[in-house]
Amino acid sequence: MKILVTGGAGFIGSHYVRTMLAGGYAGYEDAHVTVLDKLTYAGNRENIPLGHPRLELIEGDVCDRALLHDLLPGHDAVVHFAAESHVDRSLASADAFIRTNVLGTQVLLEACVNTRIPRVVHVSTDEVYGSIDEGSWTEDRSLLPNSPYAASKAASDLIARAFYRSHGLDLSITRCSNNYGPHQHPEKLIPLFITNLLEGEQVPVYGDGLNEREWIHVDDHSRAIQLVLTRGRAGEIYNVGGGNERTNLAVTRQLLELVGADPSRIHHVPDRKGHDLRYSLDETKIREELGYAPVVDFEEGLAQTVAWYHDNVHWWKASKHRMEGPGDE
Repeated sequence: MKILVTGGAGFIGSHYVRTMLAGGYAGYEDAHVTVLDKLTYAGNRENIPLGHPRLELIEGDVCDRALLHDLLPGHDAVVHFAAESHVDRSLASADAFIRTNVLGTQVLLEACVNTRIPRVVHVSTDEVYGSIDEGSWTEDRSLLPNSPYAASKAASDLIARAFYRSHGLDLSITRCSNNYGPHQHPEKLIPLFITNLLEGEQVPVYGDGLNEREWIHVDDHSRAIQLVLTRGRAGEIYNVGGGNERTNLAVTRQLLELVGADPSRIHHVPDRKGHDLRYSLDETKIREELGYAPVVDFEEGLAQTVAWYHDNVHWWKASKHRMEGPGDE
C-alpha cells in the first residue's frame, strides 16, 4: 500500500502522516507514505518523522503537472490536504488561494485521472457553507462562502465533484469544522493565543468575541479522513464535526484559565471583514454510514494542546509570524 499525501508537512496533514506511520490505522500499518509539500511558511519538516523507512518527502508544488505525472504512478490513493487556509491572508490577497486551492486541485485531479489513481479523498472545510444562524448544515446545503479562502475551497469542492462525475474518479470529499491540537501554525486562533499568553502578551479578539465555531481535535479529524478513505462512497461528501460549539470569547477564557492569565489580557479589536457569525455541522451521515464519533474531550484536548506549546517553545518560536490582527479560527 502506497499513499500520497499532499500538504503532508502542514498541521492536519502531518498528524495524519505521523499516525499512519505509527501504525494507527488498521490495515495500513505497513503503508508507505509520500508527502508532497511546497514547504511554505505553514509547512514544516519538523512536523514529520524524516528518516522513517516508510516515508518519502518530496518538496514540490501541487500545481506542477510534470512532477505529479512522474510522482503519482504506483500510488494506491491520494489524500489531498494541500491548501492555503488563512482567512486574513486571503482578505489581503487572494492570489495564492486561487492558485493553490483551485488550480492546484484541478491539476492534481487531472493527473490522478491520467495516471489511474484508484482512490482520492479531497479535504475541505465547513467554511464553504457560509454562516448559519440556527440549526446545522447537512451535506446538501448550498455553498455560500463569505471569504476568498472559503470561496477557493468551495471552487475546489466543485472541481472535485466534476472529476467524479465527468471522469469517474473514485473520490470523496470531507468538510470539517475548526481543528486544534499540537503542531498548528501560530497564525491560527488557539495556538496564537496560547503562544501570546506564554510570552506575556495580550490576545486580540475580533469584535465582541461572540462568533461561534465548532471545534475538533486534529486526531479525531484524521481518523475521520481515514474512515472516508477506506469506507466512504465515491462522489459523496462527509461532514466531520467535533460537537463542541463555543464562542471565540469562551475559548479565549478557557485558555486564560489554563495558562493562569488574567482576563485583562483580552484585547478587543475591530471585527474582520465579512466575519461569519456561526458554523455548525450535521454529521449524521458519517456517523451512521461509517461509524465515526469524536473521542477527544474538548477540555482535555485543549489542556494537552496548551501543554504541548509550553513544552515545545523551540518549534513555535521558529515558525511564529506576528500578525497584525487576531488569529484565524
